[in-house]
Amino acid sequence: MHKSVLLEECIHYLNLREDSIIVDCTLGYGGHSSEILKRVKRGFLFAFDQDEEAIKNSQRRLEEIAQNFDIIPSNFRYIKEELAHRKIDKVDGILYDLGVSSPQLDEAERGFSFHQDAILDMRMNQNQFLTAEEVVNHYDYDDLVSIFRNYGEEKYAPSIARGIIESRPIHTTLELVEVIKKSVPEKYRREKHPARKVFQAIRIEVNDELNAFEESLRQALNLLSVGGRICVITFHSLEDKICKEIFKEVTELDASLKQLPVVPEEYLPKYKIVKTITPSKEELEENPRARSAKLRIIERLG
Repeated sequence: MHKSVLLEECIHYLNLREDSIIVDCTLGYGGHSSEILKRVKRGFLFAFDQDEEAIKNSQRRLEEIAQNFDIIPSNFRYIKEELAHRKIDKVDGILYDLGVSSPQLDEAERGFSFHQDAILDMRMNQNQFLTAEEVVNHYDYDDLVSIFRNYGEEKYAPSIARGIIESRPIHTTLELVEVIKKSVPEKYRREKHPARKVFQAIRIEVNDELNAFEESLRQALNLLSVGGRICVITFHSLEDKICKEIFKEVTELDASLKQLPVVPEEYLPKYKIVKTITPSKEELEENPRARSAKLRIIERLG
C-alpha cells in the first residue's frame, strides 16, 4: 500500500478551512487528497493526475468521502489553463508530492523499477509517445551523458552511455541494469545499486518532470489567494533546487531597494517562506521511502 509522505504536516500547513478551494497537483493514489477532502466540506478539491490506473483507484476512494471534487486527467504543467476552463482563477492551497507512487514502482510492467524485469517504459502518462526504450535505444552519446549527469548526478555517465550504445538494442529493465553494472567499477557496484541514478534520470527525461514542475510552480504562485499556501514535497536535489530558487526569488526584496529607508508597498515581496520540514524519525522507521523527502511551504501575503 502506498503511504503518503509528510501527510500530517501537509494537512496542518495548508491551513484548511471548510470552504477552502484546494488543488492537489499530484493525486496519485489519493492519500493526501482523501484527507484534504474530509476537511473541505463546503469547499472544493481539484486533483491532477495523468495515470489512468491512479485516477480509477482514487476516484473510488474519494467518492466514499464526498462528491465535491474534480479529478483533472492532465499534466500539472497546465494548472492555470485547466482551472480557467473550470472558471477558477484563485485558490486557497496547492500541494505537490513529487515522489513516484509506490504502485507505479511496484507494478513491474510499468518499467520504473530496476529490481523487476519489464519492457523499458517509465511513462506516467501511458498515452504519450516517448518511452524509456526510445531514450535508451535512440538518443546519441552526448544526449545520454547529459541526461545521466544533469538528471541523475551520475559520475560514471560517460562510461554508462558508451556501454548502452555498444549493447543496443536494449528492451528490458534488467537488460539495462546488466549494461550499467558492466559499465561502472566493482567498488561502485557494492556501494549502492548502480542503476538507481540512471533509472531516475531516464524517468525524468521521459516525463519531462523538471520543466513541468518549474512551469507549474510559477503558475501556482499566481493562483494563490492572499493567505493561501503552497506545500511542495521533493525527493531529490534537482526538484528541491528548483523549488528553493523560485521561493527565494519571490520572497526576497530586490537588492537595489534594500538601501531605501522605506520601501514602497508595491515593491515589497508578495510571498513569505513559512517553513522547511523533513520527516520525523518515526515516519522514517515506518516508511523508508520518505528518507529523502523535504517539505517546503510558502504563503501569499496581502
